Amino acid sequence: MKIVKTVKEVREQVAEWRKQGLTVGLVPTMGYLHEGHASLIDRSVSENDRTVVSDFVNPMQFGPTEDLQTYPRDLAHDAALVEVHGGDLIFHPEPEEMYHEGFSSFVDMSVLTEELCGLSRPVHFRGVCTVVTKLFNIVQPDAAYFGKKDAQQLTIVRHMVDDLNMNLRIVGCPIVREDDGLAKSSRNTYLSAEERQAALVLSKAIALGSSLIKTGEVNAAVITGQMTELIKAEPLAKIDYVKLVDAATMQPIAVFDRPALCAVAVYIGKTRLIDNFFTEDVVPEV
Repeated sequence: MKIVKTVKEVREQVAEWRKQGLTVGLVPTMGYLHEGHASLIDRSVSENDRTVVSDFVNPMQFGPTEDLQTYPRDLAHDAALVEVHGGDLIFHPEPEEMYHEGFSSFVDMSVLTEELCGLSRPVHFRGVCTVVTKLFNIVQPDAAYFGKKDAQQLTIVRHMVDDLNMNLRIVGCPIVREDDGLAKSSRNTYLSAEERQAALVLSKAIALGSSLIKTGEVNAAVITGQMTELIKAEPLAKIDYVKLVDAATMQPIAVFDRPALCAVAVYIGKTRLIDNFFTEDVVPEV
């Protein structure tokens, strides 16, 4: 397993693999890897001959008041995890390598980026689309792997790849959770012991919403209303959003009559956490 810091080194290594007729998978990350990232690497390793993991805290997707400077970083830990799980190459560039002086080209999207996280983080998805496009151009993978925890991001990337005729497959992988249900996240490290316990309200709300749909509830206001009341009962929680949206367009729906995404974003103290479920993954009760 190698760690490289330049676009040139990545391209040279991938070109060598291509000469050998090998397939390449890409796992884009911002580092500080955990079991959720490990599951993406495992999936890529199982489906490709070689796997590249990008480890880059992308400044373009952080707003001016967000946690760019404090976002956790630990390359030694990341390298150990990638190696154990069979990854072949870590691409760990400096910001100057990805965004040279005078950089002024961006990839943007309408509609899908305007709801959910796009409302409170208006620059976020332009940064995501731009850096992901750059990574796809640099690595030119056969497939790229994203977690369903970032469900809006996954939907946006799939749409972007289709719109721009990018020649790769996007694979969405299940959310990985702690034993008590909390979705794995690099930002969980920000939580105090009390906040960590309070954060369970997200997965409890997700379980409630899923249960309502399983038992036949179709009114979005009823589903999100009950989830909202559950979250509000936690004193340390402040809701950003609780929504049921069309899975294809990310636009709110009033009635669950199509594939949908039920998503929540909640501040626990100062830490913003997200969780969700796609209704396609919910098995109705008979």
